[in-house]
Amino acid sequence: MKKIFLMVALIATIFTQQLFAQATKSTALSTLLKSYYGVKNALVASNSADAATSSADFAKAIASVDMKTLAAPDMETFMSLQEKLAFDARHISESKDIAHQREHFANLSANFFKLAKAVKLTDEAIYYDYCPMKKSYWLSADAAIKNPYYGSQMLTCGKVSETLNK
Repeated sequence: MKKIFLMVALIATIFTQQLFAQATKSTALSTLLKSYYGVKNALVASNSADAATSSADFAKAIASVDMKTLAAPDMETFMSLQEKLAFDARHISESKDIAHQREHFANLSANFFKLAKAVKLTDEAIYYDYCPMKKSYWLSADAAIKNPYYGSQMLTCGKVSETLNK
């Protein structure tokens, strides 16, 4: 009887550790998604100061990702994009020029989409939106279009190009 109880306890412990490890993996990169949305929302509002602050948060989140918590394929994908993401985040954070921030946001979005497509960042839907005027994409948590490239000038210009996690 004791052997059965110990075996059940061992199996439960292993199962719990695996679940915890999976939760840790998703939160390690989920922070990036929240920071990305902060940059996007600041650009939608045409607020260069908030875009710079949110982008600095994004850069910190990139630097603080613990690679040991990632599965091998996730780590490989993240490492291939890490430098590019950090480069554009740094440029956005160091600039107060909204046009310059939006230029780097286009590259940031293209690279971040590659990460979001390869690694599950959230259980929620991620909308990959397209701006035909800018010929650039961005990610959004909402299906409603709020264009970060033109702000209030063309707030609803664009379309949902793809939906992840649907």
